Amino acid sequence: MGSRALATTAFLITLNLLFFTLVSSTQCPPPPKSPKHHHHKASTCPKDTLKLGVCANLLNDLVHLVVGTPPKTPCCSLLGDLVDLEAAVCLCTAIKANVLGINLNVPVSLSLLLNYCGKKVPKGFQCA
Repeated sequence: MGSRALATTAFLITLNLLFFTLVSSTQCPPPPKSPKHHHHKASTCPKDTLKLGVCANLLNDLVHLVVGTPPKTPCCSLLGDLVDLEAAVCLCTAIKANVLGINLNVPVSLSLLLNYCGKKVPKGFQCA
């Protein structure tokens, strides 16, 4: 082999090494993470809405400013393991279905019950 052939071989090997180094160091971006369902959207209540009828007494006590502290159970215990959005959807569903058995100012009632049970009305949530 001549010096010219040796130089060409060395050049091609160097070029191959450089090419494979560049290709192997390029990584594909990770796939996008899928959002968890209960953090972003809750369109149905995971609880039996009829059971939320127990919240009527609590709401009645809160609205009429009963002396003392109204009991948080059983209403708040039904909402306890739900995230704010799920709790809002559940109470909204109960209010709209008139499960509570009383005519209500929906936004005020919803906010009152959620706040009393340690929950918050999610930003932008509307009981429609």
